[in-house]
Amino acid sequence: MKFGKERVAIYLLWPFLLGLLLFVMTIAAFFINERAGSLCLFVTIVYYALAVILFLYHKKSILRDYTNFALDFNGVQRAMLLELKLPYALLNSEGTVIWSNNAFHEISRKSFHGYNIRELVPDVKAFSLPKQGKDERFYHVEIGEKNYRMNMKLISSEELAEDLVSQNIYDAKGVRVDHPVAVYLFDETEIRMLKQENYDNRQICGLLYIDNYDEVLESVDEVKRSLLTALVDQKINKYMVGINALIKKIEKDKYFFVFQNRYLPELTEKKFPILEEVRSVKLGTADSAITVSIGLGVNAPSYAANYEYARAAIDLALGRGGDQAVVKDADNITYFGGKSESVEKSTRVKARVKAHALREMMEARDVVFIMGHNNIDVDSFGAAVGVYRIAKHLGKKAHIVINEVGSSVRPLISQFFNATDYEEDMFISNLKAQELAQADDLLVIVDVNRPSITECPELVEQMHDIIVLDHHRLTTDSIENAQLSYIEPYASSACELVAEILQYIGDGLRIKSLDAEAMYAGIMIDTNNFLTKTGVRTFEAAAFLRRNGADITRIRKAFRMDMNEYLEKARTIAGTEIFMDSYALAVCKVDGVESPTILGAQIANDLMEISDIKASFVFTPYKDKVYVSARSVDEVNVQVIMEKVGGGGHMTVAGAQFPGEDTTEAIRQVKAVLNAMIRGGEL
Repeated sequence: MKFGKERVAIYLLWPFLLGLLLFVMTIAAFFINERAGSLCLFVTIVYYALAVILFLYHKKSILRDYTNFALDFNGVQRAMLLELKLPYALLNSEGTVIWSNNAFHEISRKSFHGYNIRELVPDVKAFSLPKQGKDERFYHVEIGEKNYRMNMKLISSEELAEDLVSQNIYDAKGVRVDHPVAVYLFDETEIRMLKQENYDNRQICGLLYIDNYDEVLESVDEVKRSLLTALVDQKINKYMVGINALIKKIEKDKYFFVFQNRYLPELTEKKFPILEEVRSVKLGTADSAITVSIGLGVNAPSYAANYEYARAAIDLALGRGGDQAVVKDADNITYFGGKSESVEKSTRVKARVKAHALREMMEARDVVFIMGHNNIDVDSFGAAVGVYRIAKHLGKKAHIVINEVGSSVRPLISQFFNATDYEEDMFISNLKAQELAQADDLLVIVDVNRPSITECPELVEQMHDIIVLDHHRLTTDSIENAQLSYIEPYASSACELVAEILQYIGDGLRIKSLDAEAMYAGIMIDTNNFLTKTGVRTFEAAAFLRRNGADITRIRKAFRMDMNEYLEKARTIAGTEIFMDSYALAVCKVDGVESPTILGAQIANDLMEISDIKASFVFTPYKDKVYVSARSVDEVNVQVIMEKVGGGGHMTVAGAQFPGEDTTEAIRQVKAVLNAMIRGGEL
């Protein structure tokens, strides 16, 4: 407005400015002729006199017309804002609406002023108004059945002073607002609807594998095999029709399918009921239930990448024992199912193939490093000894990486130190291993597939050629760069896997009695004296070790418990809390106990001997951590429970760690998981 006033003033002063030319002409005329100069001076005086008279005469009418024009223009602007189709409102510093146009009023269905903007968008829990300068805020809000992008912008006092429309703005109480906030609502309902439709129509690639196809067919009569296959196909195809999926059978026990993204929330909410439906198909013996695994690739940048996601997901599902669905969305992986025990394979073809591959890799290396998980237990130690025997049989230099030796392993390892036919550098520390290891050496990891909890994580990063032998289910942070991976969740222990591999190495391999006893002890401890997760192949592996000199009496004597541990076990069991009538929770103290985590695992096993207990959880505080040992028989999958608190394991044997927490917090978290899973129908 200031700039417009200056232009009008200059326009009105033009006659006086042009009169300066007459003065110049008068001065020039005096130099030429005095009479001519006098005439020019007379004309100039008359010109200025007439200009002043006319200016004074028309000044009032000009200013009146200018004011009327400004007022008319002000009214036009106000009318335009009022009728503007874009919803627009002004707020004070507290968020109260002090003015709004008709479009904003139609959306809010409130008065034109006097209410707080937060009343209009209660779904937005908290949002702040612009405070200073050119601060501008954006929010996505839902009003009624429509979605809007709400823009908020602070209007400065300078802008107000120059604005004809809002020279003075007052709130409902008559107080002048110096810094109002302008609010604009942009309707994005259609845009969001199109985005959602585009997202819903994205294609998801999936792979469905039957886990135990051959094993189940062998358990039924030949005349019923075609019927069983037809029933499974019918279940799968009917389920795929329900999600409008295109499915193709690529092998006798493998399917590829594609469906729209809109059906994924329904599948995840119901936790893939196809797993239960296929498991219900039985024609043979009671134990011949068919299980399937599903892998889905979601939100990849291309269809090819989606398929690769699905392949990675199905590999993860199979590596975790099958009977589950895995959804891979970039780096985020979600698991569903996994409630049934892993099915033991009747064939040893895979063990033979892995044994030959392991031998080829060892023969191509000069030095072999072997390690298990930190806080090494008997199973990890026994498996490492078995791999050490393979390396020595092939004439290779081998080292087992061990840092701390607990009471559970000490009776075994002391026998190796006292034996004269074992090398002095058979066992080395992680620092020594990092010093000796070369990039082209071979690293064999047993009884663990997560690099973060190995005996020496730095060694995993340092070496290129890695072999993983494990019986735990795969997790999202498992070792990715392994050249050979033999992970079988159905196996009772890592020692069972290594015992099978030993039988296929060839060249008349014979293991020593100490090796056999270490591996036999690993199987015995992990199966709780052959009561948990034992199958036909477990006893076959134990028989192989017995034939090679494992002395059961000597093993039993080595693992007897001292009086302090026995008393602590009794005190812990006496203080057990029964949660929700089905879950035993106990705290194992560490006073006077050398290996409290081992004792905690033993207590968890003993608690499962109590009737009506579905699962046991023993919390052991040790070295600024709380270790949890979880056990069950067959009703509860403790591996799924422990995964939700950062742990893992098997269906009936699992565990977790709580760094920097106390037992009270650890118990609270486990109880919260149990409550959530019970409410969600997972337990």
